[in-house]
Amino acid sequence: MLVLAMESSAKPASVAVVSVLRDEEHTASDPPVIKLLGQYYQNCGLTHSRTLLAMTESLLNSLDLKPVDIGLVAVSHGPGSFTGVRIGVSAAKGIAWGLDKPVCGVSTLEAMAYQTTGYSVLKGADADTCCIICPVMDARREQVYNALFELRGGTLVRLCDDRAISLEDLAVELRGFSAPCILIGDGVEVCQINSGFSHCLTTPELLHYQTAYGVALAAINTEPVPAAELEPSYLRPSQAERERSKL
Repeated sequence: MLVLAMESSAKPASVAVVSVLRDEEHTASDPPVIKLLGQYYQNCGLTHSRTLLAMTESLLNSLDLKPVDIGLVAVSHGPGSFTGVRIGVSAAKGIAWGLDKPVCGVSTLEAMAYQTTGYSVLKGADADTCCIICPVMDARREQVYNALFELRGGTLVRLCDDRAISLEDLAVELRGFSAPCILIGDGVEVCQINSGFSHCLTTPELLHYQTAYGVALAAINTEPVPAAELEPSYLRPSQAERERSKL
């Protein structure tokens, strides 16, 4: 099966095509063979409404694929930029609807955690090796969008739901873990200026940002839905909605 994945929840935008194969000789519980066939990524500040579909078309052409070759469409449905999330979800719904294919909306934070599992610090981990993967996206107002995941022996386990949390509260929570904590995401910089995160590790800058490849990896472990059922997940009201509620 070929998965077309899209990511536009923050400043970068990316599109990827991933091949997912399951060995007929193994059981359904065995992990599939995953191969990244191609990924287009840019972080130049252009609006995603201009770039996302153009990158999708160009990537499929360069891989000599047609839209009908795609078996599953995946997209990060939030949290993140309100506009960016809407663009990505709308694009994925349109493509899936037009092709009559299922679609997976995955957590931006979970996708970030999946793409980090290959980070060199974690390579060679045995079944007893454990670390805490801590995606952080700058949510302004001294807050980050965050979720926590435990990585043990290559297996990723979610520890909490996606949330908007203050930097102070997150720093206190992370100090309660004995395992190493690894920060990822565009919120790393706001965490690094806070002394409460001084004990945390960080990945190389390339892994700070969301990618469509991570979206595809998360989608493999997510139940697909019909395109009509896909909805954004914002976590909190937009500023316009907050201002209107004050009237």
